[in-house]
Amino acid sequence: MTLRFYDTASAEVRNFVPLVEGKVSLYYCGATVQGMPHVGHIRSAIAFDQLTRWLQYRGLRVTVVRNVTDIDDKILAKSEASFAPGFSPEPGEVAGEEWWALAYRYEQEFLKAYDTLGVSRPTYEPRATGHIPEMHALIQQLIDRGHAYPALDDSGDVYFDVRSWNKYGALTRQNIDDMQAAPDADPRGKKDPRDFALWKGSKEGEPATASWSSPWGNGRPGWHLECSAMVTKYLGTAFDIHGGGLDLRFPHHENEMAQSQAAGHPFANFWMHNGMVTYQGEKMSKSIGNTISPAEMLELAPPRVVRYYLGQAHYRSILDYRPTSLQEAAAAVERIDGFLAKAAARFDGDTGLADGPHGSSSAAVDAFCEAMDDDLNVPRALAALHETVRAGNTALAEGDDDAARNAMHAVILMTGVLGLNAVAGSAAVSTREAEALGVLVEAQLSARAAARADKDWARSDAIRDTLNQAGVVVEDGPDGATWSLKRD
Repeated sequence: MTLRFYDTASAEVRNFVPLVEGKVSLYYCGATVQGMPHVGHIRSAIAFDQLTRWLQYRGLRVTVVRNVTDIDDKILAKSEASFAPGFSPEPGEVAGEEWWALAYRYEQEFLKAYDTLGVSRPTYEPRATGHIPEMHALIQQLIDRGHAYPALDDSGDVYFDVRSWNKYGALTRQNIDDMQAAPDADPRGKKDPRDFALWKGSKEGEPATASWSSPWGNGRPGWHLECSAMVTKYLGTAFDIHGGGLDLRFPHHENEMAQSQAAGHPFANFWMHNGMVTYQGEKMSKSIGNTISPAEMLELAPPRVVRYYLGQAHYRSILDYRPTSLQEAAAAVERIDGFLAKAAARFDGDTGLADGPHGSSSAAVDAFCEAMDDDLNVPRALAALHETVRAGNTALAEGDDDAARNAMHAVILMTGVLGLNAVAGSAAVSTREAEALGVLVEAQLSARAAARADKDWARSDAIRDTLNQAGVVVEDGPDGATWSLKRD
């Protein structure tokens, strides 16, 4: 087994060897809970869920940390706007909502979306507001080491001194003089416009509940500082993988890396970033109306189809949404489920999973594993999955039960690794319900076969129509009728 992942910091695919044998420490950036989850949030969560599942399949014990940013300028601004006279809430908004209530409500919406789409809960999911003392300690370390300073204008802000760290810009390979100014605080208190806020002093008009006491005055943490403090608490000063969306590389991850390493922490061994989601080749934008939310996707397709679509591309590539995308994903899921349903019926719901995949399907499983080991190449892995489905259908049609069972084993393994069997509403081919359904449908097909033998076409059609209304698709072939479940 040789796991290889692309490391953003070195810009190359490297062999992955955990810092601690048999264990992996993974941190990926969660949401700033200022609003409903958008499709980029969910794609990122699915990508790192696939990574986690693959590492676990390879026998590694994975500790996953996904943070919640529950204090932020945008959260405060949204809360303040909700108290304004004449505020007219849009869907999902609440008039007169305190910032902490707004953040908690949207946090629950994210959890609901994650759960619906089969994203495993992380080992730890810390909130920024619960880690203020750790943030104070990190700021003081940076001040003591000459890499941070209190604002020059006595505003109560504290800044990271980017020019004090000669590796600043290393993650994104930028020259500091070419960078834009950091827009997170009033530049009048900075030595350099690019210096970013570690601590933000309280401003007039901000709620007292959004402020904590500190050695530099009352205030709240800067966004970048939050992640560095939380990951260090839960995973230590050196850990295996830091992940997030490509849009977070700069300034967020660049600043995280700089302040953490400046404090003397080795920090992440690998940086992994997932690509963006576009709409017919263009960046999604509310202003031009070309967005689609996870909630809208779930109105158009079942959760498994949405997860399949959002997880089908290579995690580093752009995923382009088109009006037909979910239909295509639904067809792919239907092919998988159709085979599993027919195999379950053939074997009376007995998957024999204890035996594991073997025989003619081992080559497909090997191809799947090689693809996943190679920088989590899900498109190649899906190709192996669908080739196994085709081979399994052929084996069923030819009466080769050994090959069909082996293919079924392999398909269940692959879909499980990809998280498709963890999604709400996923097919469970080995349950007692599946067995009972198979017995009932086969009885109906036997009655239909008898009607056809008697040339009672009306009776035959009536049975087929009844099964169709119940969501069972009947296909007539040279060896008799087969059935599968319709997919929404």
